[in-house]
Amino acid sequence: MIGIIMISTKSKLIISLIVIIIILSIIFLFSTFLKNKSFNTNVSKKPYVKILYPEDEMSVFDLVMISGNASDSGIKLKNVEVKINDDPWKNATGTYNWSYTWDTYELEDDVYTIHVRAWDSNLYSDIHSIDLYVNNPDEVLSGNDKWALFVAADNFPKDNESKLGNGGLFLAENISSYLIENCSYSTSNIIILFDDGWIRANNGYGAPVQTLQQRQYKYRISYGGATKENVIASINYIVKESNKYDDSEVFIWVFGHGYGIENSFAGGKILEKSAVFLWDDILTDKDFGNLLLNLQSKKTCILIDACYSGGFADKTIFNLPEISLLSSGIAKPGRVVITGESKFRPGYAITTSGPVFSQIWLYGLSSCYADGFRPGLLKTGRRPITSLFKDGKVSVEEAYYYTRFMLKNSVNLKDFMNMEPEINDQFPNKGILRSLNELILGE
Repeated sequence: MIGIIMISTKSKLIISLIVIIIILSIIFLFSTFLKNKSFNTNVSKKPYVKILYPEDEMSVFDLVMISGNASDSGIKLKNVEVKINDDPWKNATGTYNWSYTWDTYELEDDVYTIHVRAWDSNLYSDIHSIDLYVNNPDEVLSGNDKWALFVAADNFPKDNESKLGNGGLFLAENISSYLIENCSYSTSNIIILFDDGWIRANNGYGAPVQTLQQRQYKYRISYGGATKENVIASINYIVKESNKYDDSEVFIWVFGHGYGIENSFAGGKILEKSAVFLWDDILTDKDFGNLLLNLQSKKTCILIDACYSGGFADKTIFNLPEISLLSSGIAKPGRVVITGESKFRPGYAITTSGPVFSQIWLYGLSSCYADGFRPGLLKTGRRPITSLFKDGKVSVEEAYYYTRFMLKNSVNLKDFMNMEPEINDQFPNKGILRSLNELILGE
């Protein structure tokens, strides 16, 4: 006889609850296992890093901006490190988009191996390595011993209203093209230092897009960031190389924010030195003079286009000299020092095309419209009275006086008529009668 066991309703409920609890416990334990497994997998995964520029086995010279990207595995990257051959590891700038400036000025021509790795505080990435061939310029022939340096730190302020855009870079390249095409400057002897070495979207107001060296430009010139370290290294290199030749020629152009107090009397600069901001520091006129102390070139043009910059030319305003106590030491025999503004006034720039003074100066130089211009009253510029004053060539001084004249007399430039550029002309020697000859670039 088969017995039938009757289960009460209460017992059924208890059994159902036990089954549900068991099922939920299994689900919870399984999901926790999967979650921990996924987390552990992410933790154990290495970050990734790659060099994008230069490419493997590429030939490089002067300043080299090594750049690339990196990615994490869920843990934020801490830093990217670079080393050259067996040198110690050094931190790059940035993480997900990173860069590292390599100074090859003093290196022997040879193959160098570049290593890069990323660190996320837990694991290092695999090392990515490339080989680069350093091929610095050979000794130049006499007659072609000319060097040019351009420095512009324009987009470092966080306040967009204070950014100067990418116009300074484009103007530096335009002046470079003029020197290459008309003045026999070698492309390998031209250096442009702009911002931190990256070009930014939206005319400098956006995020970094690529390094300057990655851009396609018609001439193979050297690019880098406008950091104090790069400025010092580049000037030291130019001084060393140009001093090897008796007939060397040097052109230096600096553009950026000048140091002064807007809307205060004389910009607060009466008893202060002129100074210009670099990407990561400030450069005073005295600092600049010390860097150029050993420059022996007897044919040097220096143009500083920044607010309150007159002190670089040892001038205050209206061509009045600076007191000797505040002398920069830049102006010397064989040099023409020009500033886009006086020591006491702000300058002007157009974000898409660069500083106003330098634009007009280059136009007068390259178009030959400045041919024959003379100092005039208070050195404000005067048109040539007759064609006898024209010789078909334009000196840096003529271009300066042309610019001064246009700023005071052109209807199209009336917004800039209060600008007071300055000049200290000691070419070929110091003194009114000893500086009658003019500095013509490329001759």
